[in-house]
Amino acid sequence: MIKEGQVPQVVMFSLSELAPLNQHQNRFKLLKPWWEVFMDYLVVLMLMASVLACTEQLSRDQVVCIPLDPLVSANSNHHRSSANSDVVLTPTHVPHISPDLHPTARGRRTYLVFQQYVYISQVCYHKALPWCSRFFPYVALLQSLVLVASGSFWLHFPHTSACIEHFLAILAKCCESPWTSQALSHAARQENIEENQRERRPPRPPPSPSSPPVSHTRHSSTDSGTDSPLLKRSDSVSSAVPPSPCPSARSCNSTMSPVSLASRVPFASTEQSVMVDSSRQGVSLDKSDGEQARALFEKVRKFRSHCENSTIIYKVYLAQTIFKLLLVMLIVVYTIPLLSSVSFTHTCLPEAQALVGYSTFECIHVLSSLLRKLMVAYLTLLGLYGLLNLYTISWILHSSLQHYSFHSLKELCSLRDVPDLRNDLAFLLHMLDQYDPLLARRLSVFLSPISESRLLEESLERCWGEEKLHAMTSVDADGCSRLQLVALPRLPPALFTLSQLQVLQLELITEARFTAQVANMNSLRELHLYNCTAAVDPSALGVLQERLEVLHFTFTQASQIPSWIFSLRSLHELHLSGRLSSEGGVGRSWALGSLRQLRHLRVLVIRGMLQRVSGELCEVAGSLVRLEIYNEGTRLLVLTALKRMVDLTELVLQDCQLERLPSALMALSNLRTLNLQHNNLRTLEELLSLAHLRRLSCLRLANNRVLAVPNSVGVLRALEILDLSYNQIRTLPPALFTLRSLRRLLLASNLLEELPVEVKALKLLTELDLSGNRLENLPPDLFSRCLELRILNVAHNSLSVLPGGVGALSHLCRLDLRSNSLEELPAELGCCSRLHGGGLLVEEWLFLSLPPPVRDFLSRSAPPPGTYSEGHVRPESDSFPYFPPTQWSFSSALESQI
Repeated sequence: MIKEGQVPQVVMFSLSELAPLNQHQNRFKLLKPWWEVFMDYLVVLMLMASVLACTEQLSRDQVVCIPLDPLVSANSNHHRSSANSDVVLTPTHVPHISPDLHPTARGRRTYLVFQQYVYISQVCYHKALPWCSRFFPYVALLQSLVLVASGSFWLHFPHTSACIEHFLAILAKCCESPWTSQALSHAARQENIEENQRERRPPRPPPSPSSPPVSHTRHSSTDSGTDSPLLKRSDSVSSAVPPSPCPSARSCNSTMSPVSLASRVPFASTEQSVMVDSSRQGVSLDKSDGEQARALFEKVRKFRSHCENSTIIYKVYLAQTIFKLLLVMLIVVYTIPLLSSVSFTHTCLPEAQALVGYSTFECIHVLSSLLRKLMVAYLTLLGLYGLLNLYTISWILHSSLQHYSFHSLKELCSLRDVPDLRNDLAFLLHMLDQYDPLLARRLSVFLSPISESRLLEESLERCWGEEKLHAMTSVDADGCSRLQLVALPRLPPALFTLSQLQVLQLELITEARFTAQVANMNSLRELHLYNCTAAVDPSALGVLQERLEVLHFTFTQASQIPSWIFSLRSLHELHLSGRLSSEGGVGRSWALGSLRQLRHLRVLVIRGMLQRVSGELCEVAGSLVRLEIYNEGTRLLVLTALKRMVDLTELVLQDCQLERLPSALMALSNLRTLNLQHNNLRTLEELLSLAHLRRLSCLRLANNRVLAVPNSVGVLRALEILDLSYNQIRTLPPALFTLRSLRRLLLASNLLEELPVEVKALKLLTELDLSGNRLENLPPDLFSRCLELRILNVAHNSLSVLPGGVGALSHLCRLDLRSNSLEELPAELGCCSRLHGGGLLVEEWLFLSLPPPVRDFLSRSAPPPGTYSEGHVRPESDSFPYFPPTQWSFSSALESQI
């Protein structure tokens, strides 16, 4: 209610706000084939005919009746009298008129009053007029409405409408995307290049008359100019943004067929000039357009996976067509016989003789002629409608609508990889082809893996340029330039311009492909592939075979190991890490690839789940010097293949569930390092069989279940490093201390209660790790005889006193005394000149028990590493990893090992 003085507000809206409603309705016509459009027009015409008949019947439908004179009817023709032989035309009561009263009256009265005519006409309309003359227009209107509703039922069915609307929305975005016009333009350029090459080839001999002529179909890039409402925006975009050339030689070359690749050689200059000219005119997509195109690729991929799993749209359309055909047949069957009952004249017996004086009336139907014409027209339209439904059924039965192949696009070199579609998505594209095949071509751009690869190349070239890659390159501890790329869709083209790069690490890259441009990476020697499906072009394989020396490959299944790895003849180190098994894993993969070509392989590292050492290792037994197997807790049963690796100098078998020392070790006479950590070794009685391994200098048996060390350990005269940490050893045999060359003795986390006095015989000992035992004291001779000791770890024991003789260890630079029962520290620690700078690890309160000068000396920072002479460099240790002095802290030996 508007108050006085208040200005009424007028709600205004523009016509542009109504445009989306019209566009939403117009989009469905893209999926209507020509017969559906004609059927819609026929239904509209039938609806108009039925509405016209209904309008006429409501406005002027009536019958006009006059009484039938019996004298006239008696003289009528024989046909009519025979037809009405059972009708008595003589009135039952004839009034007698006295000649005296009415002398001028002759014959009988044949006229009625107006009300009687109206009454008779109404009665005869319902009694004599057949039902088709009265109700057929309404029945036709109802039938037309049913046909209208069923004509587009498959587009609006609840289970199909969402999928169809999603498909049309994706199609609209595909047509509007600038990448569509650019990809089609690139395809047209590639086709022109191939056609020019074919034209420049030497002419072939003319074909025989019996052979059919060969026609070449060209698809021009002007196919974007269609009259579809979806393409209006894309036309403007394509006209504003010139198409860009192929961003890399890889995308151009990969799309060529083998014939075209072979034909490129004599005409390379021509093709190069064409590509150069096109590259000058091409403009790449900006960042926002590229992101939208990548998102559209993902939408198309998800919609395809969802839509190809159902056939509901096809089934609904087939059921709708069959229903319409049956409905047409039913209407025709019961409507054609009704045409004979629609007549102009009708004889009526209203049974109102007492009222009007006549028993029979002759009536005429006013609309009979028009109604008959409308019925004939309606049946004609209905017959055409039924013929179109028959054609639809035949098209459905003779066409494979659940399979769609882009056969018309296969001629384009850049769209030959478009996959074939199935089920509902194939059906939608078949329907789309009936409207405009060019729309399917625009959608195929986002179904093509090559098109997606070219888009990724452009995006990577824009985001990962040469300057950014140079900034990410670092120098490792060995002085090698290293670059790590993680979680990229593919390799950026600028990567192949880094000529000084030596180590390349690729991780979680879905499609890593090495092209011929890898020849520009002159310094590349080491390659790491962590969960990357790497592919190598034939032109790039030769380069990698000559230059690559170290390869690290991590995978999930053994089937992911590419065969090109086993053809790298210059490879020195190969690291394979993944789920391997002897039955279906490494055995089968190596049988396919074989190690025979790896003639220079020196180091092989396998991290998997092997049950046996594969026989393929014997192919490189003559060159292999180091073999490492990390079996992840799977028991390694067969080791006989090790006997043929006589040149092996280092063997690592970790997590292999070994319970005894393998007998195959006896054949490895050149072995220098044996690492059997993290197994289930309980006894070392087989050490005696290793007596002839005169070069064995390092034996690591940590993290096992060894209960005792046998006296046979003394046969290992050349042993320099012995690691027995994390076992269950209670005592040490005297033969252990006859190993005069021993430099590192690691006995951490055992059950030792005392250290034998014989330890004084190890005069060359530089590191002794006794942490995590039950020691209560240390022999004084350890400090007076083992003067080369640099690292001493006695943390987590029960020491109550530290002998003062520790001051004699002038080379001692690391001493760990934490978690003991010490009450004070000897002042002789000040004599250990190399212990300052954080080399003493002890509790804070215990450190304060030292005299102040000693505390000041030990707290003094260490000199720079460069001031040490070559002979006094801090040694590396398993229990004491080296850190800069600024990073030294009071950390336990266990933390150091972790």
